[in-house]
Amino acid sequence: MSQGKNDRIKGFAMVLGAAMLWGGSGTVAQHLFQQQQVDPGWLVTVRLLVSGILLLLFLSLRQERRSVQALWKNPKDRRELLLFGVVGMLGVQYTFFAAIDAGNAATATLLQYLGPVLLTGWVALSMGRMPQNREWVAVSCALVGTFFLVTGGKGSSLSISPTALIWGLLSAGTLAFYTVYPSRLLKRWGSAPVVGWAMLIGGVTLAFLCPPWAAPWSVWSVGTILLILLVVVFGTLVPFFLYLDSLRFLLPSETGMLSCAEPLTAAVLAVWWLGVPFGPGEWLGAILIMGTVILLSIGGRREQALDQSDSKPARGV
Repeated sequence: MSQGKNDRIKGFAMVLGAAMLWGGSGTVAQHLFQQQQVDPGWLVTVRLLVSGILLLLFLSLRQERRSVQALWKNPKDRRELLLFGVVGMLGVQYTFFAAIDAGNAATATLLQYLGPVLLTGWVALSMGRMPQNREWVAVSCALVGTFFLVTGGKGSSLSISPTALIWGLLSAGTLAFYTVYPSRLLKRWGSAPVVGWAMLIGGVTLAFLCPPWAAPWSVWSVGTILLILLVVVFGTLVPFFLYLDSLRFLLPSETGMLSCAEPLTAAVLAVWWLGVPFGPGEWLGAILIMGTVILLSIGGRREQALDQSDSKPARGV
C-alpha cells in the first residue's frame, strides 16, 4: 500500500475517532447530569478551564510560547479573542450541555448540527446571492429532519421539551458564530493557541457564576470523578488534536462528512446505554440532518473562505 493511501487511512481514522469521542462525551455528560446530579454549568467551567490550561501549557512546552503570548499584543486581536471566548466558545459549550440536560445527548447533538445550515444562509447573504440549488435542498432536508426529530413524526406534540428545543437551536446558532467569527485570528495565529485561549477565557467567565470549587465532592463516587475526567480529557483535548492532525491528510470537506459520526455515536450510545426512546421518526430526522451536513460538504464549489483548514476551529464540543 502506498504512503499516500496510508496517510489517508490514518486521516480517516483520526477524524472518525475524534467524532466518536465527541459524540460519546455528550452521552457521558447526559449520564452525569441526570444520574449523578452534576451541574451542567459546573461541568462546562471545569471542562473549559482544564482543557484551556493544558492546551496552552502543551503549546508552551513545544516551544510555541511566542505565539501563545503574542496573541495579546495587538488590541484588535485581544478584542476578537475575548468576544470569541465568551460568545463563541462559552456560548457553544454551555448551550450544548444545557440542551443535553433538558433533553438528551442524541437530540442535542443533532440540533447543533443545524449550525452549517445557518452558516450557509449567512454566507449567501454576505455574498449578496441566493442559495444554490444544492443549498436549498440541504435547508429543506434540515427543516424536515428537525420536524421529525423533535416530534417523532407526529405534528401534534413534541417528543422533547420546549426547553431542550430552544437550547438546541441556540447551540446551532452559537456553533455557526463559532465557525465563522474567528477566521482572521485563526489565519494569523493557527487553531491551537486561539482555541486554547478561548477555552480559558470562557472558563474564567463562567467561573464567576459556577465556581469549580463549588461541587458536592463528598457525595460523588470515584466513578463520577472518572467520568468527569473522561469528558474533560477524552471528550475535549484528545479529539481536538486528532481532528487537527487529520487535516494534514484529508480535505476539510472530507472531515465535514466524517464528522457525522458524532451525532450517530451520540444517538446509538444514548439509546443503548441510557435507554433514550428513539423511534422511527427520530431516526429519520437524524438521517436527514446528517445528510444535510454531507450535502453541504460535497458537490458544488465551496466558498473559499469556508473551505480552508486554517480558517475553521476544530469543534471541540
